[in-house]
Amino acid sequence: MAKIALFGATGTIGSRVLREALDRGHQVTAVVRDPAKLTEKHENLTVATGDVLDPESVEAVAQGQDVVVSAVGGGDGPGHVATIEPAAKSLVAGVRALGEKAPRLITVGGAGSLRTPDGKQVWDAEGLPEFLLQIMHAHGDALDYYRTVTDVRWTNLSPAGLIEPGERTGTYRTALDDLVVDGNGKSRISAEDYAVALVDEIEEANHIGERFTVGD
Repeated sequence: MAKIALFGATGTIGSRVLREALDRGHQVTAVVRDPAKLTEKHENLTVATGDVLDPESVEAVAQGQDVVVSAVGGGDGPGHVATIEPAAKSLVAGVRALGEKAPRLITVGGAGSLRTPDGKQVWDAEGLPEFLLQIMHAHGDALDYYRTVTDVRWTNLSPAGLIEPGERTGTYRTALDDLVVDGNGKSRISAEDYAVALVDEIEEANHIGERFTVGD
């Protein structure tokens, strides 16, 4: 059983990571700005108030945890895009402050910087809306930052090209910097199977110090 501090527990991905972790018997502290927004009840769930953009807040909730997970992304509106890279720096600073007792850090990334089969990157595709490009590049900047960090055990998990609520099959394929596609060139993952992959990483620690991605 792992002790997990989870930022973004009320979002599309975070809520599924929360459920997957609890279903597997892990102890989860859901870190939210407004506890009233989290209606989940479970004997292994604790709710704490915190701010992913405040390193001291991150440090406080990370104390005594095995893993800090951030499912905070830029998909909730234009105002959230600008928080992606600052959140990465705040998370690292907060975890780093705990020194030898620092937990691992696993963060939800973006698909934009992944290589496509034609050798380009996802964000090079024509016709992408400006808001989506902003999210993609913000996640790319955050990943660039993580790759400079050598004193925190970080992992960044990029989704497939399309991630949305769906079925939990419990199966997925992985890659590092290449988009996972099917035989028709499509790249997708359900939010449920993404959560499976993330909790598997919590348990198995196969990708410390690197980004990886998943697809069905």
